[in-house]
Amino acid sequence: MELTFDLYWSFRSPYSYVVLPRIVDLCANYGVTAEMRIVHPAAIRNPAYFARMDPIARPYFMLDSARVAAFQGLGFHRPIPDPIEQDPVTLTIASEQPLARRLGRLGIAAVERGQGLAFCSEVATLLWHGKTAGWDKGSHLAMAAARAGLELTQLEAAITADPGHYETQLAENDSALHAAGHWGVPTMVFEGEPFFGQDRFDVLVWRLKQRGLKLRVSSSA
Repeated sequence: MELTFDLYWSFRSPYSYVVLPRIVDLCANYGVTAEMRIVHPAAIRNPAYFARMDPIARPYFMLDSARVAAFQGLGFHRPIPDPIEQDPVTLTIASEQPLARRLGRLGIAAVERGQGLAFCSEVATLLWHGKTAGWDKGSHLAMAAARAGLELTQLEAAITADPGHYETQLAENDSALHAAGHWGVPTMVFEGEPFFGQDRFDVLVWRLKQRGLKLRVSSSA
């Protein structure tokens, strides 16, 4: 029987980027499916977090996210531009966030077309790998969508036709994350049990194996 877990995930989160290749490999090789639950970035869903952040937290966070990416063998650079418009010193968050909202809505549209994991993997790499500046310009997003088996123009047309639907889905995922027992991403939830952070991936796999996780049977066997 195929196992399933929810993956609460944000395009702006470096740890969400870092965990995703392992999630992709897990789902490709084992009898388990990750249900993508795209959420707003923390700057939108929980802006008070930055207001009370210790001044030493952000420098450590930036150091550690780069270190963990290197440990996992991933390229890493903060996205250019940052999906969230935020003062790097005061952490004041701009009232309008068009880039973050665009990404979130596109993620929801991809999920609704059954390609959420593939789309998030391609776009996260585009943002975070460090090979592309100006990810929001030109054909970068269109090419990422194509690699995931989607057409960007179709996704954006659907969003333009009913933007409120996509914002509602994002808000519902924000609330569901909190109801599942956490506030951060990535959070994986299996059988009601939350596993927060890329460093809990192996613990999730351990729990899945307790519930009968098996390798997929190769079609060439």
